[in-house]
Amino acid sequence: QVKLVETGGGLVQTGGSLRLSCAASGSIDASKTMSWYREPPGRTRTLVGRVTSDGQTFLVASAEGRFTISRDNAKNTMYLQMNNLESEDSGRYFCFMGGFWGQGTQVTISS
Repeated sequence: QVKLVETGGGLVQTGGSLRLSCAASGSIDASKTMSWYREPPGRTRTLVGRVTSDGQTFLVASAEGRFTISRDNAKNTMYLQMNNLESEDSGRYFCFMGGFWGQGTQVTISS
């Protein structure tokens, strides 16, 4: 069993920044890719980005240039640095690793 705990969400104004963290614990397979997903209210959960165990990253087009995804294997933690936030970035952000989901952290961008 793997437990994923997301933190760092909140309410910020357009153009602001947030840093999300996802801490993994339990029977962790450190070779697994870790991913961030976003679920806006009433919409489907979609990929924001992912980072492999050796640090290779991918971000969807809407996040490139504004978001940075990273991972600290020693801490079993993944991060999502989000800058220049837009209203479309609002939603609940979930961490995914090896078939397991966290409970998510809410991000709300106000104009």
